[in-house]
Amino acid sequence: MLVMMRMAILKAKRIAVVVGAMGLITVAGFLALSAQTKGRAFELTAGSAKFWNLFEHDAKLTTVGTGFGFTEGPVWDPAGFLYVSDEETNKIFRLYTADGRKEELVSLGDPDGNTYDRKRHLIDCASVLRAIIQLDEAGRYTVLADRYEGKRFNSPNDAVVGPEGAIYFTDPTLDLPKGEKQEIPFQGVYRLDPRGHVQLLTKELSQPNGLAFSPNGKKFYVDDSERRNIRVYDFEANGSLKNGRIFGEEPGGKGDGVPDGIKVDQQGNLYVTGPGGIWVWDSEGHHLGTINLPEQPANLAWGDADYSALYITATTSVYRIKTKARGYVPYLAKPQ
Repeated sequence: MLVMMRMAILKAKRIAVVVGAMGLITVAGFLALSAQTKGRAFELTAGSAKFWNLFEHDAKLTTVGTGFGFTEGPVWDPAGFLYVSDEETNKIFRLYTADGRKEELVSLGDPDGNTYDRKRHLIDCASVLRAIIQLDEAGRYTVLADRYEGKRFNSPNDAVVGPEGAIYFTDPTLDLPKGEKQEIPFQGVYRLDPRGHVQLLTKELSQPNGLAFSPNGKKFYVDDSERRNIRVYDFEANGSLKNGRIFGEEPGGKGDGVPDGIKVDQQGNLYVTGPGGIWVWDSEGHHLGTINLPEQPANLAWGDADYSALYITATTSVYRIKTKARGYVPYLAKPQ
């Protein structure tokens, strides 16, 4: 991200956190939002006729909630709400989809990506804690892991449940707390098993961010926000990765946005945040089209009773768009 728009937003977030005590947090938020929304509008742009197998031509984008600082980590719950991280105000909220009502779950330094595990525990990448944590319904948290070989993580960013139920997560330096030392000399991708053992999977990415599995559990995707690409690996039964290669590139100019959150549908298509919105890819690495959005997105989640809607966290807001697809939701899948 760095000199790109996502990094500019992250820098604005950090400014907001630093000056928040002075009552200036809305200034930083306003500057970030102004940079994001200028000249932007919702539009579906097809690069292939196959794109229309996934969306109606007249699909509508609706606003579920707004007025946040910087939204991340959506997780849809059947009770009718989303968990949403606000990295600027340092809170995780329940956002009710029927009326946009917000309910604070916890105040936590720079919460980032979230997922449920197989037992429906909320798992959060807690950047300031430099840890993977588990939260209960009252907002109390337990640290599941915060170190690799005795050294503190950088700033865990996003997480997904693997085919066998382990938690996989990325650890870039994008949100490394100011003034704190990077103890691990690389930015890794890890596996956290139910016993608390942390296994390094790869350290070849510059700034690993979003990650996802294919529905059959044989492919593992992770994007690199600095290099603006998506990598794919063959996933082995023992939890290791092999044959890493470039799956796709999401080029763009300064301030356009970069690869970030990833979700997959049941047919294996990928939905990846990128320049201008959500880039949609088929399983062979063909860019089918883009969901252009009024604010730069950071992440997304499948939701609604049939998991056919995409809920998108985009800067100050959360949006929803109905698709023709059905989402692949790893924590609901049967163990493989």
